Amino acid sequence: MDEAVETAMRLFHARGYDAVGVAELGAELGIKPPSFYAAFGSKAGLFERTLRRYAAGEANVFARALAGGGDVATVIGRTLALAAELYPSQEGTAGCLVLDGARNSADPEAQALADAAKREGRAAVRDFIAAEAPDRADALADLVVVAMMGMSAAARDGADRERLGRVAAMMDRAFRREMSGA
Repeated sequence: MDEAVETAMRLFHARGYDAVGVAELGAELGIKPPSFYAAFGSKAGLFERTLRRYAAGEANVFARALAGGGDVATVIGRTLALAAELYPSQEGTAGCLVLDGARNSADPEAQALADAAKREGRAAVRDFIAAEAPDRADALADLVVVAMMGMSAAARDGADRERLGRVAAMMDRAFRREMSGA
């Protein structure tokens, strides 16, 4: 099952939820539709598993940055730098699956799953910021999340590590200014 989720994650990340059909997923996984539905319940059920796997792995740049320790500004700066490294195209995928995998999806269940994952990620960032800046945590979390959304979209449009690295460095400086209240 782990290999199936990895395969689906690669497909959803590369092309988006709506562009990947059940027939293609079944063919890639080597199973027929009845077995697919028995294993995952639905395409959205498989997407939910891929989002969980993605967020639990190396792609969770905030968790990786947090593991490195430091104060809020240091961790947020590291988060932005890691996103700038990860988001450019890697093996046919670019951007962030959580931020872009169901963008403009016609499937309300897939959109709801992606939205929940985004809210969870934003809440983790906000809660961490609140330890040092409780009155500004929401606004600062928005700054970080919107910057990451923009970097993800830019990566999907072809921005490379150098370009995203410059953006991450500027956003790091902006975040530090905002943290200090300047």
